[in-house]
Parts: sequence; structure tokens; C-alpha cells
Amino acid sequence: MDNFYSFYSGIKYFHLLMIGLSVMFLSVRFVLNLGQSAWMDKRLLKVAPHVIDTLLLLSGVVLCFMIKQYPFVDAWMTEKLGAVVAYIILAMAAMKSSRGKMFRIFAFLGALGWLVFAAKVAYIKQAVFLG
Repeated sequence: MDNFYSFYSGIKYFHLLMIGLSVMFLSVRFVLNLGQSAWMDKRLLKVAPHVIDTLLLLSGVVLCFMIKQYPFVDAWMTEKLGAVVAYIILAMAAMKSSRGKMFRIFAFLGALGWLVFAAKVAYIKQAVFLG
């Protein structure tokens, strides 16, 4: 069982890498989408974000089990999950909304804000609102 936990650092850094890639792909796709670029039709830009986000969520679930902290049990993990859900919803609004460019820009900035909040909660491992 100790061998299982020796993978913690690797999984944690893989998780952080996936976060970085997720933000990078969202940012690039958002700028290309705003400019109505033909690059948005490239297969890599359509498939990679889904693969990255799936690996991100899977590594997060594995980390939850490794540290034995779970959403709806531990307040900080519940807040982090809520922030991630808000990030996903606002990122989708930034990419797909038909409400205008300014709305999409604010949705994108809001998505990044929720991601920063999730990072803060993950770092301090303490709930901000539910604590």
C-alpha cells in the first residue's frame, strides 16, 4: 500500500500539468474563436481540450482517493468542485454564447477567476465560504 502513495507526487504534478494545458487550450481557442479564425476547425483544437479535461478530472479523482478527502464530505473539496463546475460553465459560455463579444470576454475572465479560486482553495485546503 505504501507503494501506491509513492505515486502521489507524480499524479499531483500530472494534474497540475493538465490544469496548465486546459487553461492554455481554452485561452488559445477563445482568442481564435473571437477572431472567427479558420484554425478553430482544426481537429487538434477540437479533440485535445476534451482529452486534456478528461485526464484532468481523472487525476483529480485519483488524488481525492489518495488523500482521502472527498466532495460533499470535506468542505474545501466541495468548494473546489463548485469552482471547477463554475469554470466549466463560464468557459462554455465564453466559447459558445451568442450574447455578444463583451459577454463572452467577461465569461472568459470569470472562468479564469473561478479557476484561480479553485487553486487557492486547493493550496490552503480550507473552505473559504463553507468553513
